[in-house]
Amino acid sequence: MSREKGRLAAAFSREPADSDRSEPYSGECMEYDYRKYVGRKILFIVICVIAMIAILGYAATIGSSGISAFDVYRDIWYHFVDPSKVNETTDWIVFTNRLPRILTGLVAGMSLGVTGAAMQSMLKNPLADPYTTGISSGASFGATLAIVCGFSVSSLGGSGGLVLTAFVFSLIPAAVIILVSSLKSTSAATMILAGIAVMYLFNACTTIIQLSASDASLAAVYRWTIGDLSSATWTSFYVITGFTLVGSVILMFMSKKLNILITGDKNATALGLNAHKLRIVLLIIVSLMAASVVCYTGIIGFIGIVAPHIVRLFIGSDNRYLIPASAAFGAVLLMIADLISRVIIAPTFLPVGVITAFIGCPMFLYLLIRQRRSMW
Repeated sequence: MSREKGRLAAAFSREPADSDRSEPYSGECMEYDYRKYVGRKILFIVICVIAMIAILGYAATIGSSGISAFDVYRDIWYHFVDPSKVNETTDWIVFTNRLPRILTGLVAGMSLGVTGAAMQSMLKNPLADPYTTGISSGASFGATLAIVCGFSVSSLGGSGGLVLTAFVFSLIPAAVIILVSSLKSTSAATMILAGIAVMYLFNACTTIIQLSASDASLAAVYRWTIGDLSSATWTSFYVITGFTLVGSVILMFMSKKLNILITGDKNATALGLNAHKLRIVLLIIVSLMAASVVCYTGIIGFIGIVAPHIVRLFIGSDNRYLIPASAAFGAVLLMIADLISRVIIAPTFLPVGVITAFIGCPMFLYLLIRQRRSMW
């Protein structure tokens, strides 16, 4: 027995041979893991895009005219590929009556998702959203001036004057923050506090104007401030799409800098980035994108906060993938909310901002409770 124990001890104490040693982590394994890492992120984006297409087809069937999703897709295909085969009645229903609202919601959700992801990374604050800079309060003040007082920043009347006035006033809070930041190099926290201060100021001014408003004007202001897609047109779709595409492309080119900015100002400076100037540039881009949405749709809350957080749970915080994924998921989230707003008490429509609040608030609370580890 002692001789057997001695042999076992010698076997365990000897140095392992080359053939016994585990293989080092090869380059092929690293490449495979990286492809899997990227593939998972791309798969999430593809699933969101497919969901967008499916929701679009179903949403276009909602209404008094009985058309199927197949009719919708076929009409869209013939409309662009072979107009001679288009059914005029179906084409009018789809392209004149329903698609402007659906597509405006799609690009508005994309814009809010992208700007929310950029704001949270730029300010390193999970509560940041496109309206953190006071854009919503400035737009509300401009819309209230246009509706109650008939004021317009241009000679345009009606909805055109309202949209332009809301757009111009929505950029004033951002301009104030940029001015304050230019006087002295400020941190991300200071920019957030400046935005909150400007927001309260504009909200107070809006309340003063509403005190002298008629019942009809108050109803119009209220409907605008809670977010609504019922007045969407092809013009709103084109304008929001233009700002969203240009802004998203610029943010994608700056995604690596955003990744560095998340690590902190000291690390960004050590790597050659001017964190303060970068935030100013990002603030201008985000403000223009968010202003283009809010001036047409009103204030649609929670999309910019919730969408990036949910995306981070699936694909992480790398802005190279977070930005396009937040765009796709933000579009899906807003399209679902708009679909619910159209069917929940049909034939009456609820403002979509009410539905996003009902969906976004519980979802955000769930994320706060469930997410124990840091997402940053």
